[in-house]
Amino acid sequence: MSVREIKFVYSGQERPALKSPHLICGFPGSGYVGKLAVDHLIEELHAKLLVDIYSSSFPPQVMIKADGTVDLMKNSIFWWKGDNADLLLLTGDSQPATPDSEYALADEVLNVAAQFGTEQVFTLAAYITGVFVDRPKVFGTATHLEIVNAFASHGISPMDSGSITGMNGLIIGIAKLRNMKGMCLLGETSGYVVDAKASKAVLETLLQIIGVKIDMTNLDKRAKDTEMLIQTIEQQMLAGGRATRSPLEGQQPQKPRDTGYIS
Repeated sequence: MSVREIKFVYSGQERPALKSPHLICGFPGSGYVGKLAVDHLIEELHAKLLVDIYSSSFPPQVMIKADGTVDLMKNSIFWWKGDNADLLLLTGDSQPATPDSEYALADEVLNVAAQFGTEQVFTLAAYITGVFVDRPKVFGTATHLEIVNAFASHGISPMDSGSITGMNGLIIGIAKLRNMKGMCLLGETSGYVVDAKASKAVLETLLQIIGVKIDMTNLDKRAKDTEMLIQTIEQQMLAGGRATRSPLEGQQPQKPRDTGYIS
């Protein structure tokens, strides 16, 4: 592959007949908030593979699978057809390494979605606060004001400053240029651990918006594992004589100045 080449390897199955599916993206990043949520969706819905996407902009390494074989790092799009909504679900091993390659991948992913008549794109990301919280809030931003105005009905706190770096922001920004609607949902997280609690909060909000129901048992278990890990970290920090409780605990967290929110 050349430096900018992106290679699509389709599953070989018959093209699914989807009706304006939502594109839901869970890229790896801080806390793995988005990726955990989308991977759980794929697993519980038994979604089928549409295409694997390889790029020379991904890190130069292979991923070792459970059977002992290896595969190049990739992004993958799965599909699912439901009663209330059809879905395209994007997950991946990595985000691209350079701005040019991020733009290229975002454009190509939206090209795939456009083939099925996608009108709305969701990205799931992390809202990094640097502190541990018991009940993660869900923050959001969107391409259109009418979407933002509906946030309150779903318990989403609208963002009014800052930026979203990487694919989570880029893909909804390009979607807007292509007359698609876009929304980024961000789960409140410390940014220090793989945070299944934040993933669960984001996924529950997403499911409410799109009208899909799934079993959350496995994600609940991972969220409890996250909680136990956080408790262990706090105990270790207390044993070292360091304060772990945020002065903002129980209050609206302040937004970091001039920072991005990365998933």
